Amino acid sequence: MSSAQGIADLSDRIAAELPYLRRYARALTGAQTTGDKYAIATLEAILQDRGIFDEAKHPRVALYKCFHAIWSTTGAPTSAGTGDGPAGRAADLMAELQPNTREALLLSTVEEFSNEDIATVMDLDREEVTHLISTARSDMESSIKGRVMVIEDEPIIAADISAIVEDLGHSVVGVARTRDEAVKMGNSERPDLILADIQLADNSSGIDAVNDLMVNMPETPVIFITAFPERLLTGDKHEPAFLISKPYKEDQVQSAVSQAMFFASTETLRA
Repeated sequence: MSSAQGIADLSDRIAAELPYLRRYARALTGAQTTGDKYAIATLEAILQDRGIFDEAKHPRVALYKCFHAIWSTTGAPTSAGTGDGPAGRAADLMAELQPNTREALLLSTVEEFSNEDIATVMDLDREEVTHLISTARSDMESSIKGRVMVIEDEPIIAADISAIVEDLGHSVVGVARTRDEAVKMGNSERPDLILADIQLADNSSGIDAVNDLMVNMPETPVIFITAFPERLLTGDKHEPAFLISKPYKEDQVQSAVSQAMFFASTETLRA
């Protein structure tokens, strides 16, 4: 195989996994822009030295391993924040967690890596990975309690999501089935977190509903739930920081809610 063909093949394999790396990076940082910067830095590192992209591993494992080599030295929170604003409060909370716990939990639940692959990505042993995931669940789920609004037109799914949220100790302020209902409810209830489906009952869009709400509550974290996550992970425009794929699993919702709550900024949250 020629050098040009090798580069093209590597590019194709990375491109297939890049949307999901963006999802992971955004969930870690709580923001599209910051998360995408880390994803770009990962690609730049691979371009400068293809040797760090281990050809013997599955492309996705190798890509995330490259990301972690950068994240562990520059991105992972190591000290408390100032406590001012959402970023400072998030840093304060994250500083109280054991190192690597959030990363292991996200890799396991949202990204659905096996513990063996997580051990490779994070350069740990499997027993440590198991301990980190267990610790993350107990630490994060007890850190913050808040008020959540659900935007979902399917009653069974809405009830299931609401039950998962309430089992974590949060309260559900209401369920909206259409864009108009969501905007009215959101502006009235001012939730700490929004969980939104993309396609709603009257063919309106959950994305449009959220965009309307963000005019008056721009710092409220939003988790989108969609069967086509790659369409919202292109990096080309304003996109969500938190994303769950349909069909979802209970622990994916739990993890995403816990992560998103770390970046909530309203006064009603209590640590």
